[in-house]
Amino acid sequence: MENIGEDFQRWLKLAEEGNSAAQYYLGYSYSNGIGTIKDEEKAFRWYLKSAEGGNNSGQCSLGVCYQYGNGVVKDEEKAFQWYLKSAEGGNHTGQNNLGNCYQQGMGTTKDEEKAFQWYLKSGKGGNYIGQNNLGVCYQHGGGVIKDEEKAFQWYLKSAEGGNYMGQNNLGNCYYYGIGTTKDEEKAFQWYLKSAEGGNSSGQCSLGVCYQYGNGVVKDEEKAFQCRRGNSNGQNNLGVCYQYGHGVTKDEEKAFQWYLKSAEAGNHGGQCNLGYCYQYETGITKDEEKAFQWYLKSAEGGNHTGQNNLGYCYEKGIGTTKNEEKAFQ
Repeated sequence: MENIGEDFQRWLKLAEEGNSAAQYYLGYSYSNGIGTIKDEEKAFRWYLKSAEGGNNSGQCSLGVCYQYGNGVVKDEEKAFQWYLKSAEGGNHTGQNNLGNCYQQGMGTTKDEEKAFQWYLKSGKGGNYIGQNNLGVCYQHGGGVIKDEEKAFQWYLKSAEGGNYMGQNNLGNCYYYGIGTTKDEEKAFQWYLKSAEGGNSSGQCSLGVCYQYGNGVVKDEEKAFQCRRGNSNGQNNLGVCYQYGHGVTKDEEKAFQWYLKSAEAGNHGGQCNLGYCYQYETGITKDEEKAFQWYLKSAEGGNHTGQNNLGYCYEKGIGTTKNEEKAFQ
């Protein structure tokens, strides 16, 4: 710790003398509490000095501050402008972040072709997140002609570089045969890497492998443990508790997990939560709440939710009977 504190003091001296790299390091130190007390406002001020001095890492970090409101009022247009400067200066993280801006229309007009071009620069520069995003573009035809083989290749680069989302997406390629030969054992191995890295999608996918014995010996208890992380996993965990898959059956816990999933916006979880309210599964029967959750699920495109909503309208469950809406 003494050495870290000494390093901080050396960088502080250089930063105060106008060294933009030192100013960036100082911002990073304040942002992460390295050698000093964490202070996002001071981090922002040093990133600003670094960025104004032309340091492309400082410019990228300043963009992050403006995007998320770290140490400054959130301003997506300013975030875009600083990512642009950083990207044009050759910073590969800045290029990826600029691609995100164009993809999402954040601080600028949405433009998938420009998003792809910046992801391409980032990916070719060796940025593992950019490589994963490039894979997504090729897989779904976002800003470029769809090419599943290229998607697979970019996911592979990202995954081998240690990106957890890339590892999950590579697992999907092997699991479904996207751009490569289907191979459930390889899918499992990549899901495992992703899950061990803390990626919630990877954890959920790993749970599916354990549940059905895809690429690994079937193990419902391990499947159960893998599902705690994201809304899909939470919904699946609800199913485990509802039907006693890999765990003691417990309808109240099933309801609680469906509730977490539903509140996170998962349309399958919303449908299952509606079912709980309709049929008194782990909770007091409440047909109006059942109707409301089926409605959310249906509006999100869940076909079971749409079917259940139609049934509610047909029978007048939790809402006024309406055969025309039931038919729709």
